[in-house]
Amino acid sequence: MAAIYDPQTYDLRNSVPYLMARTRAAMVAEVDTALAPFGMKAADYFVLLALANDISDTASGMCSFIDHDPGAMTRKIDSLEKKNLVRRVRDPADRRAFKLELTPEGKAVYPKVVAASVGVVNRFLAGFSKTEVRQMEDMLKRMLGNAGCVMAEAAKKEAKR
Repeated sequence: MAAIYDPQTYDLRNSVPYLMARTRAAMVAEVDTALAPFGMKAADYFVLLALANDISDTASGMCSFIDHDPGAMTRKIDSLEKKNLVRRVRDPADRRAFKLELTPEGKAVYPKVVAASVGVVNRFLAGFSKTEVRQMEDMLKRMLGNAGCVMAEAAKKEAKR
């Protein structure tokens, strides 16, 4: 397969990695703004999202899902516990381990924060057709597959649903 970019003529500001990073940063900032009325930030939302969708129920799994360092994740979970949105429960299979779960308050606020986040995503996708969005999703899944990323496997499973 021929290389897409030539190191001699590489234009960083018009490259996929740069544009993806800038888009992600802008989207996270907008999600933070949209979630402010709920006293949450995007990283808080991602924890609720993972729990509500059975993506992960452990702190280490959350770290992998949202690419957060373990110390920051512990503080994030502590903060969500103080807000009574998440709780730690002993793992019945391993007394030393804890699982995470949404509290009733977390379950109640979840649809509201999903709506706020999806609103941001839809604003970012304004002017795109549904077909274009599906094509973009497929391309991003292919990139993840090329990376050998674990998330690509999850994306494949999701696509089969």
